[in-house]
Amino acid sequence: MIEAVKIWNEPNNKSHWDPNLDPEWDIFASMTRLAGQAIAAENGALVRVLGGMSPIDPAFLGRLEAKGVLDAVDAVAVHGFPLDWNLWSIDDWPAKLAEIQAVTDKPVWVTEVGVSSFGSEEVQAWGVRRTADLLVGKAPRIHWYSLYDLPRTWEATTRHKEAEGSSYYRHFHMGLLREDGTPKPGLEVYADYADRMGLCQWFHYQDHRLDEAVGWLKRLGVRHLRTGLSWADSFRPDALAWFDRQMQALEDFDVTVTFCFTPEHRGIEPHHTSPPQAVEEFAEFCAAMVRRYAPATAPVVTRPAALAVG
Repeated sequence: MIEAVKIWNEPNNKSHWDPNLDPEWDIFASMTRLAGQAIAAENGALVRVLGGMSPIDPAFLGRLEAKGVLDAVDAVAVHGFPLDWNLWSIDDWPAKLAEIQAVTDKPVWVTEVGVSSFGSEEVQAWGVRRTADLLVGKAPRIHWYSLYDLPRTWEATTRHKEAEGSSYYRHFHMGLLREDGTPKPGLEVYADYADRMGLCQWFHYQDHRLDEAVGWLKRLGVRHLRTGLSWADSFRPDALAWFDRQMQALEDFDVTVTFCFTPEHRGIEPHHTSPPQAVEEFAEFCAAMVRRYAPATAPVVTRPAALAVG
């Protein structure tokens, strides 16, 4: 079932939102407010999560709060990859959480945390255990990124591609499974925490790994899964049929579904990182997806349990 909806992904990362087109974050703030309101109108039981900050930045969150964004969400999220892209130690994770907890009373989720095996699969395995030791019990949701390596014939979702050097190629080695589906050493370590530390796995349009992934998730005992439904993909041929297949396959998990990525023909510029020409259209997409995959069944009388640490 869908337990939470995440509004956008890494908005303060240039790979997912172009700040040159929205320097004061006014468009993003308006879009998020409308999306949060539209989601709540369809199903007030869903937890609305502000797209994970990467980098973790209290000042960015303060800017959005001043624009009324936090009134339209129930939780905020952070992403961290200290062994690959961030300029801080993995041991700083509790302090990084505390930085955000100090500036908001919203629950703070960790919706992406990972370690690439680009340099060493053994280092990744150590990173799984160290991350779990530092974070389990400290946040309501933790999602390890990811189950699968990114196929080498695909592109990583970044702005500058190969010009990023080794930083770009690390994207292809974040999985606990290699591209061919064979396990890395980190998978066995992760299995010890699968009931407390969920997974984040993005499924591409018509992703050939979907059914195999579900099998792995069930064998590992994963309860909480984060994935996405792309606004851009919604304009592809037979998009709803693919979305239906994906969400049906994942119905046995507690799913956080991320809505993001601008269709090229709906952006201020033709790129998935562009702010939309009309923020109402993104809100309408969010509402339509909630109606289809998480319709309200009863009035909400208590806050969702997904907001509690445990």
